[in-house]
Amino acid sequence: MRLTRRGTLLGLGAAMTLGRASLAFATVPTERRLVVVLLRGGLDGLAAVVPVNERNLKDLRGELVPDGLLDLGGRFGLHPALGALHARFVAGDALAVQAVASQDRSRSHFAAQDTLELGTAGHGIADGWLNRAAAALHRPALAVGAGVPLLLRGAAPVSSFLPDGPQHPPADYYAAVLALHRGDPLTGPALARALRERGFTEAVLAGAALPPQRGAFPTLAAAAGRLLAAPGGPRLAALELDGWDTHVNQNNRLSGVLRQLDDGLAALHDALGPVWPQTAVLVVTEFGRTVRVNGAKGTDHGTATVAFVLGGAVAGGRVAGDWPGLGPGKLFENRDLQPTVDVRSVAKGLLAQHFRLDAPVLARIFPDSAAAAPMRGLMRA
Repeated sequence: MRLTRRGTLLGLGAAMTLGRASLAFATVPTERRLVVVLLRGGLDGLAAVVPVNERNLKDLRGELVPDGLLDLGGRFGLHPALGALHARFVAGDALAVQAVASQDRSRSHFAAQDTLELGTAGHGIADGWLNRAAAALHRPALAVGAGVPLLLRGAAPVSSFLPDGPQHPPADYYAAVLALHRGDPLTGPALARALRERGFTEAVLAGAALPPQRGAFPTLAAAAGRLLAAPGGPRLAALELDGWDTHVNQNNRLSGVLRQLDDGLAALHDALGPVWPQTAVLVVTEFGRTVRVNGAKGTDHGTATVAFVLGGAVAGGRVAGDWPGLGPGKLFENRDLQPTVDVRSVAKGLLAQHFRLDAPVLARIFPDSAAAAPMRGLMRA
């Protein structure tokens, strides 16, 4: 695809109107709810849920080990920007699953996101696994936002609605567009002048990273909670949050987007209110980051990462999964956290325990997944 100045400017205008956080729904005949939150860009799971007992952690990660970690039982600490999520851990209705990965090993955003949302790496599959789940429950889907994520596209009918209200792209989008046009004598000064008039500093105009912004995610999450809580409302929802590709200055960039996620999950919990006990929330990303720090104080595309499961009936207060360790010989290809849990096992476990879907239905939702048995013990009996 060839980028042009005109196309980029039109894209910038659309992003300013539509934003980069999105929300989609499906209606199913049940009082149980499921929300899937897609973190696009690859969350560094070792920064979000830190293995504090690893002896060589500081040697491997250096300044990427955050201060002020929130205790998750002694072996792990939660990033301090996730205070509301930590409150859910303390309440016993949130858990983390470490060393999670999809089947994709390409470290490509596009391939990994497709594999995550399709629920399979096989060819010939074009519908998302949440759409197949909606089809199994025999109800149409509703998407709210600028588009429908692949996760919810498919044979089950999907209609769409775009809510009113301003939304904004991630701060990095402005920086990338400005960098693309900086050398152009016509569009470069015009874009710089427009951003200056919007209040961006001279440091940003000179090429510095933009500060993290709060974004539309908490607002969308609150709207999702209200609609899911309504009698006769949707029962499945998908939310997307961009901004997790932390190649540069990870500490600053990650704190901001983690805070957005935390605010959004808190808003979702509050808006769901009395139906929180009937709700499960799955937070996933396409891959993790490298264990070691790169030269730009960030991390590059990796493999295994962390997933979160929340809900009033979740058997939480713990870190689940098979922790592989970070010692000598433990890293995947000597660079990444070793994957030990298939993300489909987590999703299948939720569908089986929360919606009581049986093995044949799960096999249709996740084809070619016999090796990924549903994870047990996610929900309280």
